[in-house]
Amino acid sequence: MTLSRPHKPPVTRFPQRDLDVGGVRMRYIDVRPERVADERGTLLLIHGHTSRLEEYEALVPTLATSHRVLVPDLPGSGYSDKPFRRYTLGFLEDSLLGFLDALGVTTCSIGGGSLGGNLTLRLAHREPARFFKLVPWAPAGGWEPLPFWLKKVGDFFQRQFLFELLFWPMLRVQSRYWYEPSWPGRKQALADAFAYYKEVYSPAFARMYWEIGHEQLCQTLLPAAPKIDHPTLIFWGDRDHGLDMGACVKRLVAKMPRARLHVFAGARHSLAQEVPAELARIAADFLVDEAD
Repeated sequence: MTLSRPHKPPVTRFPQRDLDVGGVRMRYIDVRPERVADERGTLLLIHGHTSRLEEYEALVPTLATSHRVLVPDLPGSGYSDKPFRRYTLGFLEDSLLGFLDALGVTTCSIGGGSLGGNLTLRLAHREPARFFKLVPWAPAGGWEPLPFWLKKVGDFFQRQFLFELLFWPMLRVQSRYWYEPSWPGRKQALADAFAYYKEVYSPAFARMYWEIGHEQLCQTLLPAAPKIDHPTLIFWGDRDHGLDMGACVKRLVAKMPRARLHVFAGARHSLAQEVPAELARIAADFLVDEAD
């Protein structure tokens, strides 16, 4: 049975809501300032791979002073439903667009980290007229795709349904790269993350983890980047070099017509945890700046 709310892990302070999107229940928060002038004041935030809306808990108060902030749990993640099905980036895109449709949000700005950054750029490329400004950080997809033989290895594991066998070993290796080792909150952040994984774990969650991770490695944003013409501020922590992330973000910025890069010194991959105050402040300033 899918848990609809956190029990043991830390839980958001904001009211939790549920929305049916294509037969899948998505948990989300909807935090609004006292006044939003128009749809340019709405911001959709997309969490990272296997994460949940609480990833952005420390960002929301600052961003919500000027924007209506929507943060959903993606299908297969967090405390949204986790159907046992094929998980693709296209399915997540469809779910996010359906989420906006169900809330009556026709246009907004969009952002998020890692997988969330990847989906931010993919959605802007897919439906350019729907989004105003983009604030991705450490976006996946700025690399050349996996060599053919490695893609076939991944395809083999998927065909054999080895999701459960691979989940915990892969997650423990991957988690070593999320946080800068010198960051004081690293130990607690990892403990909270694994408490969450243990609470929501299911074969469908493991399948989503493997399939979305593999598909991200097999696809690249580089051909699409020149066509993403939105004002974009990409963030990167200069200690984040997993999968050559530094070179990836610089390639994307160079190819995107209206993108610029902001670098956080001494931070790694999980910027929303390591530098939330700075990230939220700089993102908020960019979103309201009429010059962009």
